[in-house]
Amino acid sequence: MDKFRMMFQFLQSNQESFMNGICGIMALASAQMYSAFEFSCPCMPEYNYNYGIGLLILPPIWFFLLGFVLNNNVSVLAEEWKRPTGKRRKDPTILRYMFCSITQRSLIAPAVWVSVTLMDGKSFLCAFSINLDIDRFGNYSLVKGMSETEKIRLLARIPCKDLFENQEIRVAASRYIKCISQACGWMFLLMMTFTAFLIRAIRPCFTQAAFLKTKYWSHYIDIERKMFDDTCKEHAKSFAKVCIQQYFENISGEMHSYHRHHSSGSGSDDEDEDKKKSDEEKLLGIRAQDDMNKVLWNWHTCKPALALRKDNIDEMNGKLNGKANGAANGFVNGHTQEEAKKEWAVYYSKV
Repeated sequence: MDKFRMMFQFLQSNQESFMNGICGIMALASAQMYSAFEFSCPCMPEYNYNYGIGLLILPPIWFFLLGFVLNNNVSVLAEEWKRPTGKRRKDPTILRYMFCSITQRSLIAPAVWVSVTLMDGKSFLCAFSINLDIDRFGNYSLVKGMSETEKIRLLARIPCKDLFENQEIRVAASRYIKCISQACGWMFLLMMTFTAFLIRAIRPCFTQAAFLKTKYWSHYIDIERKMFDDTCKEHAKSFAKVCIQQYFENISGEMHSYHRHHSSGSGSDDEDEDKKKSDEEKLLGIRAQDDMNKVLWNWHTCKPALALRKDNIDEMNGKLNGKANGAANGFVNGHTQEEAKKEWAVYYSKV
């Protein structure tokens, strides 16, 4: 369990690697599903085309939507798109970059399915067998004297071994259609590879500065959301811990004071006090439900502007440096830092 937990934490910390792994798993799953899928063409003129094209198009659409569902950045994109403007304006280029990134990853599994389906050729054979010119394959006596409807019914049975009597014509027609299907599959792979090459190679050449800007702020939005969630989890954990402690202290106050009076270990009490102080600090001054609801509502409706204040940071650093320098000077001069001395005034009277 520890190994799985460490692996899950690593994947969570590396969002890009995690999503690439999900895309790879979905691609392998699509290929495995097709190999395990039992292809059964209806061998009827009314349904052959719908079945073959549906098998070629519907599963890729399902894999495409599943890629959006499994991608955590979809919720980030939706929140950034629908949030009120507030003090932080929306940048359409960032939203476009995030959408394109999600779409590219979601297209991997559908592309694998379409490629495998075209390379196999069964769905192509089922869809287009009725469009064959059977006279090309010899044996004209097979269709001699048949009406057009009977000829279409005969061609619709080509994908089915048990229903087509002349196996030589069936094998020849199947090879012909599968050859066309594989050619379409290779053309599809070439087109997808060439498109990916254009996206990777040409886009940074024209808009490198804009690309870096949109990439940086899209990463910032993702990281900001994660850190806000982590801070809320830490606050909720400390809030619950302090609330439970106060509840038990109020219920069993007398017994708690009695045990503290008779306990001999003062070190444990000091540790408890330190833990309480740390939990109090993690509350960040928010100690009521209404206050926390107000903070969360303000974060949604009016996020802070992306301009950090330097004055408070410098003031805090100055205070810390002053305290550190004062303590250091006190130790160097041979005495520690003491409290301010009290002044006494003595008055004498001549009366």
